[in-house]
Amino acid sequence: MRSVTVEDLVKKFSLKVLAGEDQLQKTITQSHAHRPGLEFVGHFDFFPTERVQILGRKEINYLHKLSHEERKIRIGNIVHYHPPCFIVTAGEEGLTYLTHYCIEEGIPLLVTNKVETTSEFIIMLDAYLLKNLAPEMSIHGVCLNVFGVGILLRGQSGIGKSEIAHTLIGRGHRLVADDVVVLRKLSPRTLLGTHDEKTKEFLALRSIGLLNVVRMYGRKVFQDETRITLDINLTKWQKDSLNNELEQDAAFTDYMGVKVPSIEIQLQPGRDVAGLIEAAANNWYLRQQGYSAAEEFMSRIEADLSNKGKE
Repeated sequence: MRSVTVEDLVKKFSLKVLAGEDQLQKTITQSHAHRPGLEFVGHFDFFPTERVQILGRKEINYLHKLSHEERKIRIGNIVHYHPPCFIVTAGEEGLTYLTHYCIEEGIPLLVTNKVETTSEFIIMLDAYLLKNLAPEMSIHGVCLNVFGVGILLRGQSGIGKSEIAHTLIGRGHRLVADDVVVLRKLSPRTLLGTHDEKTKEFLALRSIGLLNVVRMYGRKVFQDETRITLDINLTKWQKDSLNNELEQDAAFTDYMGVKVPSIEIQLQPGRDVAGLIEAAANNWYLRQQGYSAAEEFMSRIEADLSNKGKE
């Protein structure tokens, strides 16, 4: 199971540490933060103890109004479960009592330094946790963003994936990853493609060598990540294996339970494969808008036949 540490959150969001400096290596494995409310009144039946606990202005104001004894009971009930950390978004004023309990139980107490509302901070935190805790796998291929469409290029080693990627970069599209593509499952329908850090910005071309595309062509040719929406498998040309049907049956490739629309492009000298990939990206986008060229063509044929029948 993937995890991040409390220290990762401190660095990412520039949090101030009020307590638990020696406990920042605690791990977080759940991708959504929790804002305790019912727990402060003693209801713990569904308390997600493994999640980061967020204390906003509502929670802090409630605690401030309690008597010393009542506050001790309410806070003590929660810290007893040892969540990975508390993050306060309402400032650090008047938190001496909370700091005391967190020190006693060895729980990091953190405070935001920026002016976001509690809801805004939770959205940012959840997005960070979701991405960094998502299940992932690595595959051999190339990942690109073509006309805003995230494309995964697959095929046997040496078939020309990187060379085609280089051509697409020259046409204004963006490289995400070459050789090793890291796929992260953000939801049952969302697959994110990125690099493995070591290969970031690099493109390997046979007979040429390793290129840093950002140094050569500028920042605009590289994108750190993209949602994968089309899977393209590059294969060797096989005579008589391609058909000329108006529209191919839908095919999908499964990655960690996420089904990605898939097509096959056969390679042959003289074929403008980069152009075919651009066409595939544009065609996918049009289908998402509800348009099908094949359906329009057939409707024209039917209309023409209908008109001839009336003559």
